[in-house]
Amino acid sequence: MDYKYIEQLLERYWAAETSLEEEDILRAFFSQKEIPAELEQYRTLFVYEATEKESQVLGDDFDERILAMIEEEPHAVKAREIPFKVRLMPLFKAAAIVAIILTIGGALQRPWDASWNDSVEVASYTLPVDSADVTPIQAENITDNPVDTAKVIPVEVAKD
Repeated sequence: MDYKYIEQLLERYWAAETSLEEEDILRAFFSQKEIPAELEQYRTLFVYEATEKESQVLGDDFDERILAMIEEEPHAVKAREIPFKVRLMPLFKAAAIVAIILTIGGALQRPWDASWNDSVEVASYTLPVDSADVTPIQAENITDNPVDTAKVIPVEVAKD
């Protein structure tokens, strides 16, 4: 059997160019028991609407049942009134924390600043250094000034 017409209808269906009558033809074709294996993959797409109509139907009394359920429930309001003071409690807590931090910071600032301004006398030590035993790098580290290497290097080492 030649299924060219069905294949053409499928191509037009994927391009959204079919009419309602042509889609009905496709549904009727795929609802048959015997269809070619290459077209079997499209069966569920076209048969889905017919099978779902049978399986899930709301019924005529759906609206009545929902309205009855709504009317049965008591109209109790579960909302409670929160006083203004309770609503502002988190704000009061945050303000108290900020005030405590600022108070402690202000109290600690004065001793902290005073400790930085105190003059500390550092004892200085001078060590006698023999220039014969000191290299130029060591001499710079000891004095923190550039050193004339001609004065630091012993004469015997300079001659070599």
